Amino acid sequence: MKKLIDANLYRSELLSISGKLVERYNQCLTLLGFAPTKLKSFSIDGIGWSPEIAEKRKNPHYLNNGDANPHAIIITPQQKNKPVYVPFHSFDRDIMREIFKVHGDKINDITRDCAICVDLDQYIDAFYEPLDVLKYKTINIGFRLINDLDKVKLKQLELIETFKEGSNFINEDIHMQLLGMARKYGDLRDRDLDLDELQFTTDSFYTRAFGGVYVLRDFITPIVVFEDEKWYKEAIKDTTHDVLIYHIEQTQLLDKLRDHVIITCDLEDVVKTERYERIKKYVFAKSLKNTQNPINDILDDSMLFRAYLNKIDIEDRKRIMGVERYLEKLEVSNEFKIADMIDDNMFIALHEPHSSLIAKHQDLIWKLLVNISPYDPLHLYWYDKEEFYTTYQSWDDSYKDWVINYISNKV
Repeated sequence: MKKLIDANLYRSELLSISGKLVERYNQCLTLLGFAPTKLKSFSIDGIGWSPEIAEKRKNPHYLNNGDANPHAIIITPQQKNKPVYVPFHSFDRDIMREIFKVHGDKINDITRDCAICVDLDQYIDAFYEPLDVLKYKTINIGFRLINDLDKVKLKQLELIETFKEGSNFINEDIHMQLLGMARKYGDLRDRDLDLDELQFTTDSFYTRAFGGVYVLRDFITPIVVFEDEKWYKEAIKDTTHDVLIYHIEQTQLLDKLRDHVIITCDLEDVVKTERYERIKKYVFAKSLKNTQNPINDILDDSMLFRAYLNKIDIEDRKRIMGVERYLEKLEVSNEFKIADMIDDNMFIALHEPHSSLIAKHQDLIWKLLVNISPYDPLHLYWYDKEEFYTTYQSWDDSYKDWVINYISNKV
């Protein structure tokens, strides 16, 4: 990963945590029912997730109490607008944006000497069946301060009122209580520590529960797509929900998404795009073995590209140039079929969300498409970074260089 780190493409916006902030973070973990970390320093993202703690615990979702009960930790206002690197749900980033939009000023004040535990409650105690994910609708966002600082403030105000009554201003016990509270918590009288609960309504989304599930609600008929075959087979036994259920590798899924005007693919248009060139070069790079020239040079030099294209196996050559060959033949006769000339995975990768979809639904469908066919390295990086990092490790070093340079010029 060193090359990605050097290029600022690997979790480059994490925040470093040490000293007093570690203590507050541990108090949050304890308050949420988790064991505190023994690390003296670590980094966090926008939702308070730490890659170092996740690695130490061998649990990428250590902030969850089961799949149905995720949490967040806010210990610094710098978390505002920071990425959520391993979101459990596709809407986690939206939730954090909403929190900072509504409570940003209060968070700035509170995190001077406190930290905030965030409970994302979708009114589900636990998941039991795969289609329980359909229960995700309105999520209640609740907050709790470590040391219950908001409750301490109320006690402080009550004690001040007692101090003002009668001759209590000479009561040494009250003096000592006020001084002790001030030394420990400071003067809380004018601080606004009340974080009202928020409501967040979900529509279509992705969740990592049950091995990964897409819930597409906002279309003709709700569609549920499972990444895990085991949970897909369990879900299709359910007869109580009026939804279409697919496994992500089923060919019928693409047909249904096209029928519902969720995705589209106009080969004559897409062949003119940079995205097509990226996908073609990905397929080409996979076919190159033991080359005399670095792969990144071959992909960027048209003369070398043609030279190596003519050296590889004829079947690989047909697969790489399938789209262009199909369009050429289509000009002569319409008897040719896409399935006969274009590689299935390449054809899937050339699809895109329908332009009628709103922006956040387009992002969700891009993520689904790159999960089905991860042939576009740029979109894989944009829409599923964890999968990008995993796939990246299997690539030829020279192709890694090409991808890093390409993405660096796009971000």
